[in-house]
Amino acid sequence: MNAVLTPINEYIDKLENAADNTIKNEIENELVSIGKDAVPSLVDSLQVVKGRTRGIVAMVLIRIGESSIDYLKKAAQTNSDFEWIANYLITEIKGVAA
Repeated sequence: MNAVLTPINEYIDKLENAADNTIKNEIENELVSIGKDAVPSLVDSLQVVKGRTRGIVAMVLIRIGESSIDYLKKAAQTNSDFEWIANYLITEIKGVAA
């Protein structure tokens, strides 16, 4: 997979269909390596994906760190159902960064 050419939604699709944890870990690491450029799409995805995929996307945002915070805050302002998730992730990011 080429991080520059592969749209984030393709990574999300691959996560949802991954057969084992090794593949999921590889995809997670690739998303983290994309970094802040992936954040807007990841935050959008986090609002719709479910289950393990949601957990992995959340972990990617935490691992990316500070670059995720502004996008999480914006999403929380426009989606009240997402607010608690965004706040939790922001707390985790700040805790990791501290």
